[in-house]
Order: sequence, then C-alpha cells, then structure tokens
Amino acid sequence: MSPRQMTDHEPTESELLRCENIAKRFGGMEVLSGISFSVSSGEILGIIGPNGAGKTTLMEVLAGLLPRDSGTLFWQNRPLAALESRKSLFYIPDGILPYADDRVENVLQFFQGIYAAGNERFELLIDRLGLGNVLKKTVQSLSKGYRRRLLLAIGLLSPQPLLMLDEPFDGFDLRQTLGIMALLRETLAERTLLLSIHQLSEAEKICDRYILLSEGALVAEGTMGELRRQAGLQDGGLEEVFLALV
Repeated sequence: MSPRQMTDHEPTESELLRCENIAKRFGGMEVLSGISFSVSSGEILGIIGPNGAGKTTLMEVLAGLLPRDSGTLFWQNRPLAALESRKSLFYIPDGILPYADDRVENVLQFFQGIYAAGNERFELLIDRLGLGNVLKKTVQSLSKGYRRRLLLAIGLLSPQPLLMLDEPFDGFDLRQTLGIMALLRETLAERTLLLSIHQLSEAEKICDRYILLSEGALVAEGTMGELRRQAGLQDGGLEEVFLALV
C-alpha cells in the first residue's frame, strides 16, 4: 500500500502535538519521508512498524535530539522550535544508562530534585516499579529489567505534558508488563504518552491509537477499528492489520 496521503488538517481543541511533513536524511538516505500526524491530549499513541522503519529516528526528531531536514512541529497549534521542545516533551530512549557508577537512590533523588517532584510521588514510583530492593545498588549493576524500571521512574518524575518512551516494556515478563501498563494508564489525567513499541501484542493492550511506519513513511494512522477499515479487514488484531498494510 502506498504511504498515507497528506490531507488538509483542521486542529482540534484536544490536539497537543502536530507534525507536518517531517523528513530526515542521513547522507543520501531518506529515513523519514513526509511524516504527518497528531497527538491528542490524554491519549496513548503507539508508533509501530518493522525494524528500520524509522520509529526511533522519529522520536529523536520530535525530542529535538536530531535536526529535521524539513517539516514543521506544532505545540497546541503554535510552531514548536527545537530548543523549546524540552519544555513540552520528555523522551526516554532505549538502552541509555544514566550515571552508571552512582547508586540508584542517588540518581532518583537527583531527578526528583531537578523536577521538583513531591515525596509522595517519589515513594509511589519506587513502590509501583519495585525499585526498593535495588536502591543501594549502582546503576551499571542492574539487570536489563531493573534498568528499564529506573528509566520509567525518571520519565514519570518529569513534569512535561508529553512523555515519549522507546520500547518501554522491553525486559519485562507478561505480569510485569501489565503492571507497568496500569501505572502508565494512571498518568493520563495529567499527561499524554507517545510510545514506540516493537511487540504488537503489547501495543494492542495499551494504545488508544496507532501510527504505522514502513521504510520511513507513514502508511496508516488511527484506532484499531480505523486501521481495520484501512486494511480492508472485518476483524482481526494488530498483527493481522500490520501484515495487511505493510
């Protein structure tokens, strides 16, 4: 199926972030091509697509970590400059290791301080993310799952209205994943989530809407029902829709 065509856009009151014709090149290779979509306040929007589709690159462009070659970002219908994005967006990449030689407790307290997060929230996140028994350990000594928990805690301590997470459930088993999903859902009263998720079964459990990338282009956007209609399917889950559209 050819990439989704750009249509005239009428902003809504709930629209938080809007991307119009975002493009990014590395050398002579175009890794993002004419990406246009919006994120509404209080929703969980999933970025899905095969490996190499451009999911991480898109999030890095939105966060201002990578310059875009063309296109415009809007925050609440006003143009968003790269240097201003950090006030509105908070991005947790996949696989980073903040302050690896320091103890988990010190790292969390540091971010609590710079984000002026209250003690109640701090203690809640430690409890819900199961970090209590690793607070005295160094960050670099943590397992993959606990490193992910630490990154989630840092993200959830941050105050920005839009939280962007790259592969937030990597390293968790099913029970742990469902617990993290419940915690993320509880944050929607005060913030919006943009998630890049590799596992389609996980994306289907947590996301309200999806954007589907393939080879750097947006091929579909919408709720599960809307994606089914775009794929010409009467029923089926995200895996069936994914295979029909890509």
